[in-house]
Amino acid sequence: MIIHPDMGIDLPDGTRASARVWMPQGKEPLPAILEYLPYRKSDGTAARDHGMHLHFARAGYICLRVDRRGCGESEGLFDDEYSEQELRDGVDIINWIAAQSWCDGNVGIQGISWGGFNGVQLAARAPEALKAVISIGTTADRYHDDIHYKGGIQLGENIGWAATVMSWFSMPPDPALMGNNRWREIWLNRLENTPNLADFWMRHPTRDDYWKHGSICEDYAAIKAPVLVMGGLHDGYRNAMAAMVENLPGPVKGIAGPWSHKYPNISTIGPKIDYLGEALRWWDHWLKGKDTGVENDPAYRAYLMDSITPDASLDFRPGRWVAQQNALDEGISHEVLPLGNGTMGRAEAFAVVTETNLACGRGCGEFFPTGAWPGELPGNQIYDDTISACFDAPPQAGARDILGAPKLRLRLASSATRAQMIVRLCDLRPDGSSALITLGLLNLRHRDGFEKARDLVPGEAFEVEITLDQTAYNLPEDHRLRLVISNSYWPYCWPEANDFNLTLSAGELIMPWRTVTRGDEIPFDPPADMEKRQYRTLEDGSSSKDWEIDPATGRIVMQVENDTGRVEDLENGLITQNALVERWEITKGDPASAKVEIIERRTLGRGEWQVGSKVTTIMHGEVDGFAIEQRLEAYEGEITVFDWIWNDKIAR
Repeated sequence: MIIHPDMGIDLPDGTRASARVWMPQGKEPLPAILEYLPYRKSDGTAARDHGMHLHFARAGYICLRVDRRGCGESEGLFDDEYSEQELRDGVDIINWIAAQSWCDGNVGIQGISWGGFNGVQLAARAPEALKAVISIGTTADRYHDDIHYKGGIQLGENIGWAATVMSWFSMPPDPALMGNNRWREIWLNRLENTPNLADFWMRHPTRDDYWKHGSICEDYAAIKAPVLVMGGLHDGYRNAMAAMVENLPGPVKGIAGPWSHKYPNISTIGPKIDYLGEALRWWDHWLKGKDTGVENDPAYRAYLMDSITPDASLDFRPGRWVAQQNALDEGISHEVLPLGNGTMGRAEAFAVVTETNLACGRGCGEFFPTGAWPGELPGNQIYDDTISACFDAPPQAGARDILGAPKLRLRLASSATRAQMIVRLCDLRPDGSSALITLGLLNLRHRDGFEKARDLVPGEAFEVEITLDQTAYNLPEDHRLRLVISNSYWPYCWPEANDFNLTLSAGELIMPWRTVTRGDEIPFDPPADMEKRQYRTLEDGSSSKDWEIDPATGRIVMQVENDTGRVEDLENGLITQNALVERWEITKGDPASAKVEIIERRTLGRGEWQVGSKVTTIMHGEVDGFAIEQRLEAYEGEITVFDWIWNDKIAR
């Protein structure tokens, strides 16, 4: 096996992209597997990349982990996520791979999160050499189902992600691979051209052309290559598997597991599965022409999660795997449960008023948990339930399986011209706890669609429909469904600038029940062993998550701290450390007081060469908009080489 740490790929405009390549000896030409990311192959994802791509290479593939333009050792400038430049480069990289003497012309692409997104986006460009895709932790709709907006409401992670991306891309190339002082020239050019992504994303609050770009739901038929799409039911990306299985015209298979925002074999929540084995079945069939049976796999496989006492630091979810052989709606019945006066399941007149309570959201968990700190998952929902409107169904007469996306139809009126609604579906357990099953959000100004926002008429009743996220959940006998509606959910999403009331007067919940009884379980093998890249811990890390509420002032504070510690890569000698502090604050009765401060520090070094950066991001609400400040500082040793501040005020 030959491993090239820095193979150059010459793009048509003369820019050099950098690839780490795992290449079997004496077996060329072979099909190739590409992973195309901005997350720095020499240090950022090196631990994950090594074992996975080495495993595929030993199975007869040439594997390339390519840094996108302006990141890691790839030249050029980063401009935005999933930009036209990124996708053009991706097509050029695929074509370059297919044209090499060591490649037989067949290329597959895989990835999670950013790499999952751009994998299907590149498939929509239909390069001839791209024969298969594996997309994990992904989306079909960049506006409605990503980290920025959900149901037209700005997520807390929108600004958090802007801070993280600026920090990730503030580091230079590795001098050991670039040579001389070329690394410094590239680094300073990157720093001076750092884009202000928070500004980009917040100036597009509706589903306009900015978000339609890269959203494969705009034209599913453009994707010709077979797609295996996977995702975790504890992740924020729960809907792409069903969306692609239902809409892609070509060969497609979906797997929805119990995982966090990780590859299924290294998830922080088990049971993990043999992702490498599943992937090789996919690659061998579509890239080598072997009959591995993947075309006969069920259309959709899902992990039906058992009901358990809520645990925000869960590492294993009991349950069972089931299969929808041909279609998502196969064997699914849709029961309509009318809402009543605090009840669900019998129709009766009611008028329930929900008030804005900014304390609601303590049980929300992170949008995409990765295991970075404890308490990332949704906890007991009881506290949030008690300050929200609840509609409870009778106890279940027998266990039933939920598989699909519940849907709520509701008639309501708002006291204000701007309002939002957060809907949670919970499992009210006999032990008194409330476990989150799934949720949905809606900015009520988007009641007619996400391409426009129209003010509400105070007091005027209207109807809305909200589709909650996909789920797979076993509701046991004697447990009760609880539908919960609230006006805010901080810090999961940003509140409106002013308090408002919602008057709910009629509604129904449509539940997708799976009619197949037990006996249809399917197996997945446990993870295969992977060779691990060797590291040495020089300084231990730490992490914490804390909530504080000041009864005197009504100030609510959530603070998260995570320090990876100092870690040395024994292969290339790079020593890295990343330290993060997030502080989210809000005062009861004053939604415009919402504020977050995020400070992220990174260091990278080897011997006398030491560099670092500090990104400080502050965003706070105002009655008519948001104020944002981002500061990027970069250091070489003790010398400050860059210091810049961006200030923005963006209208709501």
